Amino acid sequence: METPNAAELLAALGHESRLAIFRLLVEAGPEGVNASAIGEQLGMAPATLSFHLAHLSRVGLIAGERESRFIHYSANYATMDELIAFLTRNCCQGTACLPQAAACDTTAKRRANLEKSRP
Repeated sequence: METPNAAELLAALGHESRLAIFRLLVEAGPEGVNASAIGEQLGMAPATLSFHLAHLSRVGLIAGERESRFIHYSANYATMDELIAFLTRNCCQGTACLPQAAACDTTAKRRANLEKSRP
């Protein structure tokens, strides 16, 4: 990942509402959540929610898939994985300095942990 792309992703997550949406979708897992449920859970008006969902989709942090008249959104885990790897690459010259991130300090470990957590 290049620095300008990482900056764009971080800027998108820098808004409280978009961060809340993204966290909700990360917690929901690969199956995601439909837009109306996101709005209900976060107490957002449909127009505001739509604006933020479009922004997160545009930068590639989430994806929407139409199911009849509803749109089902899910986090783009590959993009999140790349961003985390970019942020932690060569951290502290390779020493273990992030105890909470120790379980996911490499892409391979993060993916293995994700696979373990899936039913």
